[in-house]
Amino acid sequence: MAAGIKFLIQKEVFDALEERILSVCNVSKLLKKKKSSYLCLVASTKPRIVVTICQVKQYDKGVWKKKRTWALEEVKGVDGRNESPETHEFDVQLEKVYRWFAANLHERQNFITVLWKQLAKHVRAEERPVFKNVPKTWLTERSPEKMVGEGGKFGGIGGGGRGQEEDEDELDEMVESEDFHALTEKEETNLGKLIGECDYAISNAELFMEQLGKNLQELDGANIQSVLASEKQVDALMDQIETAILEAEKVEKRLDDYDEILCHIRDTMEKMGEKNQMIEIANTNNVKLLQELEKVVSQLDLPHVHQLALSDTDLTPKGLPAAIAAGKALQTAMNSDIDPALLRLTAVQDQRKRFEKWKAKFSQTVSRHLNNLFIHLGNLGDSQSPHSGTDINLPKHNSVHRELSAYAELMHWMKAMDRKAYDALIKVYTSSLSKVYDRDIRLFFEAAKQSISVKRFGSREDLNSSSMSNKLKLGQPSKQPVSQPYGILGINRELWGPGAEPVERQKFDSILEKVLAELEPVALSEQHFCIAFFQLDVISPTGKNTQTTLDMAAAIQDREQRDERDTAVVAIPQKRLDRQINEDVRRMMGELFSNLEQELNSFILSFEKLDSYYSLYVLVRLTQHVMSAQEGQSFLSMTFASALIHVKRNFDKFMNLQLQSIQEAKVPKRSKCGLLPYVENFEEFAVTAESIFKKTERRNDLDKWLVKLVEAIFEYIPVNAMDHAKTPHQVVKMENYHRMHSLLSQLKVGVLEQLKKDAKVRYNDALKAYVTKYFGRPLEKLNQFFEGVQQKVQQGVKETEISYQMAYSKQELRKVIAQYPAREVKKGLEQLYKKVEKHLCEEENLLQVVWRAMQEEFIAQYNSLELWIQRCYAGAMITLDFTIKDILDFFSEIARSH
Repeated sequence: MAAGIKFLIQKEVFDALEERILSVCNVSKLLKKKKSSYLCLVASTKPRIVVTICQVKQYDKGVWKKKRTWALEEVKGVDGRNESPETHEFDVQLEKVYRWFAANLHERQNFITVLWKQLAKHVRAEERPVFKNVPKTWLTERSPEKMVGEGGKFGGIGGGGRGQEEDEDELDEMVESEDFHALTEKEETNLGKLIGECDYAISNAELFMEQLGKNLQELDGANIQSVLASEKQVDALMDQIETAILEAEKVEKRLDDYDEILCHIRDTMEKMGEKNQMIEIANTNNVKLLQELEKVVSQLDLPHVHQLALSDTDLTPKGLPAAIAAGKALQTAMNSDIDPALLRLTAVQDQRKRFEKWKAKFSQTVSRHLNNLFIHLGNLGDSQSPHSGTDINLPKHNSVHRELSAYAELMHWMKAMDRKAYDALIKVYTSSLSKVYDRDIRLFFEAAKQSISVKRFGSREDLNSSSMSNKLKLGQPSKQPVSQPYGILGINRELWGPGAEPVERQKFDSILEKVLAELEPVALSEQHFCIAFFQLDVISPTGKNTQTTLDMAAAIQDREQRDERDTAVVAIPQKRLDRQINEDVRRMMGELFSNLEQELNSFILSFEKLDSYYSLYVLVRLTQHVMSAQEGQSFLSMTFASALIHVKRNFDKFMNLQLQSIQEAKVPKRSKCGLLPYVENFEEFAVTAESIFKKTERRNDLDKWLVKLVEAIFEYIPVNAMDHAKTPHQVVKMENYHRMHSLLSQLKVGVLEQLKKDAKVRYNDALKAYVTKYFGRPLEKLNQFFEGVQQKVQQGVKETEISYQMAYSKQELRKVIAQYPAREVKKGLEQLYKKVEKHLCEEENLLQVVWRAMQEEFIAQYNSLELWIQRCYAGAMITLDFTIKDILDFFSEIARSH
């Protein structure tokens, strides 16, 4: 069966491709045994032997086709799954692991063995796959493959009297040559002709065989005769072959001689080529050396004119440009890009020493000149006449900046070439100019204080003088009541200390704006000058005193670390560099304007002590200038911000004091309580604060405190209302909530809208509670009578039958009504009006409002009584002694009479 399949596959698939099957195995997938196919090991015959693995499958209508093909080199491993020969499974790892189930054990053994031999023959040793779980006897050169066939007799290991080696050769030969060749047309024609000449070939096979034997003997005899006849020709051919061999040996010897000569020539040419290459290298090196030396000479050559300028420096306006040019040339030469190896040259070191001498002399001259110039400018500023006391102007020093700007490039040169002298010059500049700025700032703030004090007290009296301080000393013994700070909400106005008028506050605000506006241009101008003149916005690339590349000791180390340094500079974040630059700028500006923050805080504090409302003005103005002075993280912005922190703390302290005063407020000791102190004072506070904070950046701070203060007022109105002995707490709450609602409506502050609605609700509740308690029920007995009627109705008595009840008869009703004639009712209302008038204060003018509410309450009670009379005593002609018109007339007459 296997041989037939092999023959069929060979004919159908591989003959046309000129390939032959070495081994075939019927397999199926491990989990799908119904779908079988054939694994074939195939070798090509032309033009060279190529062994491949093919999977062949029979499709519909009996057509055989290749399904997959793999090259031998694609095999990565073979796993027999078990070393037992009786195992059907085996795995072959190609582009993935294929798991097969062999239908025949002999075909499996034969396929694995032939595959191993072909891999050993055609694949290099280091690339051969690993065979696992396969019997070792299968994987040797002498291992016998079990051939597939019905009557195959090649599978035995021994056999007959042949040795193992002989069997192996035969087996290999059979495996290699195992093939079936069909008869060609010529062979088929000759065979048919032969059988046709012997009619008896089929009927008498023995006679046919005997005839074939005779023919074969005749042919053998003819062949022997032909061989004997050609013996002489063979001898002649052998002689010619020997002669040709001798000639070939001669030619070979001559070729060897030529080869020896050519080898000698080749060696000579190689030596000449090496010499030419060395000459070219030497020439190239000489050219590069010359270029490098020319570069060094050109970089280190300092023109004579610059040498003279460095030796005999002229820093007058006429000679200043030459000095600057000479300094730049020296700096460029001392920072030349020269290889560290060339720094060892004596000429380079000598030139470096000359550079150092010129640099030292030039630096000393420049440093001395600038040092004297700084001191002179500082003294010149001190000698200037101070401005008048009331003139609020801060002097600007643009003339100093213009004079020094001519030396800016020399100062940049000092920073790079002599860091110690540069630092010393900065100290001289700051110490000289700080005196000038300290005097100017002190006089400037004194003038600002005097300008305000002239307006307030009519003299140039200093705010810090004894007369002013006496007003602020609250703890000293005195017969007068101790005055409290001005504007505190929870304290009566009579106890407030002296405060500023609105006009004075506006004056202070305008002068404060003038002070801050004058500070900005002076400070920013000085900051910009210092950054440009002292090059504060440039970080020095080295920490050495002199920036040079000619220092041989450090140059080699710098060269080795150049990449690391460059990387480090790149790695430093830009924000970090900016922060370092800003710190240097602020440090220098802080030394120049050393007393600015102290004077500013003193100026602000002196007025905040006088009137706490000044802290509101300062908070708004200072915030605006902090935002406008933030250019380049300026020193002035930081100074304003520091002062703003103190102002914000004072503002919060003032607001906390207001909140605390509300919590600790005392009820006025008057016959009529009226408005509580914090409610009465809140209007002035809120209107003033609104005018200051309206449409400013600090609006949210005020809103936050307004909410807290109003909530505290609402919380403590009921608490304080219970403390007054004479005024009912409903009246206190009604009047104060009414005032708060009116005030909040006028302010129109968005965050207080909900509290405004709450004030309205609290006011209405208090009004209703007061009317209910003090108006009560003027017709009390009538109300009690009809309450009894209402109870009877609820118990089930019909309204038309109420008049038949003894206690609620018509006669009883007439008796009760007779007790309330119109004259007595009016008299009772007059007494009630006088009581209400005693309770209410005049400030809120709520008397008519309360009287109208009582009128509405009386009418509501009258209507209720009339309704019960109509329902239960209809037709009895029973009515009250007065009508609704009479009631309206009573209330109107009483209100007009008072």
